[in-house]
Amino acid sequence: MTEVLHLRDAPWLRDGALARLLALLDRDGEEARVVGGAVRNALLRLAVDEIDVATTAVPPEVIRRVAAAGHKAIPTGIEHGTVTVVIDGEPFEVTTLREDVETFGRKAKVVFGRDWQKDAERRDFTINALSASASGDVFDYVGGIDDIAARRVRFIGEPARRIAEDYLRILRFFRFHAWYGDGAPDAAGLHVCIAARTGIDTLSRERVRMELLKLMLAPRATATLAVTAEAGILGRVLGGVPLLASFENMVKVEAALGSTPDAVQRLGALGVLVKEDAERLTERLRLSNAEAARLEALERWWRVAPEAGEQAARALLYRLGPQSFLDQVLIAWARSPQGAADPAWHVLATLPQRWSAPEFPLKSADFVSRGVPAGPALGAAMRAAREAWIAADFPSDAAAIAAIAASAAKASAASG
Repeated sequence: MTEVLHLRDAPWLRDGALARLLALLDRDGEEARVVGGAVRNALLRLAVDEIDVATTAVPPEVIRRVAAAGHKAIPTGIEHGTVTVVIDGEPFEVTTLREDVETFGRKAKVVFGRDWQKDAERRDFTINALSASASGDVFDYVGGIDDIAARRVRFIGEPARRIAEDYLRILRFFRFHAWYGDGAPDAAGLHVCIAARTGIDTLSRERVRMELLKLMLAPRATATLAVTAEAGILGRVLGGVPLLASFENMVKVEAALGSTPDAVQRLGALGVLVKEDAERLTERLRLSNAEAARLEALERWWRVAPEAGEQAARALLYRLGPQSFLDQVLIAWARSPQGAADPAWHVLATLPQRWSAPEFPLKSADFVSRGVPAGPALGAAMRAAREAWIAADFPSDAAAIAAIAASAAKASAASG
């Protein structure tokens, strides 16, 4: 049975580019609605960011109407019925209603349709299958409104069938629960996820990475990751033992700092103790070069502590740079016995906000003028001077800098 609710306070639906798009498509025998996450988030009183539109109009008709109105239409997924429409610089994915004819994973054969219920029934979870008209009427064909009220993530139809269509839905089940669920995950869905967990091995590493990183940023990430670990799923994804206590403490440290959660820092807390862990995660999750470099730099986290003092902290910040410094400090703090309320760790973690590393003030000419020849000797003298400058806590006065240069030049001459 179809249930209808009304969004009475949704300016994003009534105004701006979206309203113009719906006006183009929702007329002359065709219908268009907002579908999926935007409707779900609106009902949950959460921010609405990405907005997707479904329509009974076939892609050529969508393109014709959009172009006639002077807007841009890009056939980004035309074989699946998806056109990206850009209005006032704002992109919207517009997809023609579909029905599954044959189902075999992500290569399911589909045909375009005009039945909103059948389109809803082919989606993954009930809370993602809601649609809203331009007037604000919300249509629910699968029980999504009740599940939103209960903060429950539930597969549409038979969970085993939904998962067999795409094994990534195992991870999506946990990701959506971490963001929108409450309490224990839906028992029927959890049971089938456990039974089908070997299917995760068939997925591309990039898709697994995307789901895991999104899950780790969710409000209930810690509790959900604990369930996935108990279910034998998280270890399968990471290829190692998850460090759940470290992850939980990282969340507490972030809260103590008032900082925005960072997926790479959280992944480091969850899975990196030594460099080999970082290398394994890079391979298993196909991390970007920048992400991999950040994880590999964590291998010396255990050497970081506030007891070393402010001068040592400045030297470390200079050597590592702000991002790597913060990564290592937060990991070390999360694994320290002092806890998230410790003031000394807080002072250390906020050093990049209070101090910016200066530029090394000496150039090669400063050593050549002191008799150091070009070549290896010059490089050695500059390195020695840099280390002395760091050890002296980054002096900026000319006399101190000149003394450092003279000392390095003299040492170079003595060694030559």
